[in-house]
Formats: sequence, structure tokens, C-alpha cells
Amino acid sequence: MSGLFITLEGPEGAGKSTNREYLAARLREQGIDVLMTREPGGTPLAERVRDLLLAPSDEAMASDTELLLVFAARAQHLARVIVPALQRGSVVLCDRFTDATYAYQGGGRGLDHERIAVLEQFVQGALRPDLTLVFDLPVEVGLSRAAARGRLDRFEQEGRAFFDAVRSTYLQRAASEPQRYRILDAAQPLEAVQRDLDALLPGLLELCRG
Repeated sequence: MSGLFITLEGPEGAGKSTNREYLAARLREQGIDVLMTREPGGTPLAERVRDLLLAPSDEAMASDTELLLVFAARAQHLARVIVPALQRGSVVLCDRFTDATYAYQGGGRGLDHERIAVLEQFVQGALRPDLTLVFDLPVEVGLSRAAARGRLDRFEQEGRAFFDAVRSTYLQRAASEPQRYRILDAAQPLEAVQRDLDALLPGLLELCRG
């Protein structure tokens, strides 16, 4: 594939969506074809799965059900959006991908990472992000920002221990593969985070044109 696959990861309130739009605009200024998408979701069918995953319900969702739904949505997303975009040479900026599964279902829910890895290989084959930007911030800051947005979704209603595990898993994964990950301090004011993105831009452009 001739495109570039960049994922943006982080917990609630980290500013991924805002910074994805900023990064897309900066790349487009340089003549780069950019596709923005998100997970769970990205296609009409996958967005319906997203609704199932995020909506609070009287029936508790089993952790295995949650995991399988995430990968079902991902399979559709890859087949209909991500892989075709990469094949035509676009830069794909995806708000969350499989690192989020390791963080939320692995770290937060306590599911075995080896089981997640089996599904990752089954659904994705050899496809992995070329670069992953982790927007890191203290749990209490992220939850405060999420609460300020309004009604909390099913994940945002989880407790502090859940999100401590999510954050820890993200940082562990970034430390284990530093060539793929870049950690940004998302607790800074937005302007400072975007200056950090600007500093990464020359390297991104080199990857895009390399």
C-alpha cells in the first residue's frame, strides 16, 4: 500500500478529534490527500456497532461481547474505508484503532492481551499503523473534560481504576515500540499541543513523500 496510516490514541478528554482536524489541515496545506475517520465506526454499519458499544444499557455487556463488537466494526471499517484509502495513496488519520482495544478491553477490562492479539491478526493481517500519536494526560483532567461535554457514554461512566489501567496500557505500549509511537502532553493548552504537532510535521511529510 502506498498510503500512510496514522492513528491518534488517548483517553477521554485528550483532544484527539480536535487535533486530528488540525493535523489534517496542516497536511492538506502541503498538498497531501488526507482521509479522517474514527473507531469504533467509520462506515454506516460500523457506526451502528459504535452506538451499541457506547450507549448505556440496562443489560450489562459482557467483556467478550464488547471485544468482539469492536473487532467486528474494525473489520468493516478496514474493508470499506481504511484499506481502499491506503491503496489509493491517501494519508489516513484515524481517531483510535487497535491500541485502544489493548488499552480499554485489555487494560480496563482485564482481558488477556494474547486473545486480543489473535483477533488483531485475524482481522488486520499484517496491517499496523505506520505512526501512532498518544495524547497523554492525567486521568482526573481527562474525566473532568469529558464531564464538561455533557452526558457520559458507557465507557466514560467507568471508575478511576479503569482509566488508570487504560492510561498505563497506552504508556506501556508506547515504551515497548518507541519507533512507532510519539507521546504528546495533552494536559497542555491546545495551542501548546498543536505546536508539538507542528514540530512533528516535517517528519510526517518525509514519511508521506518517502
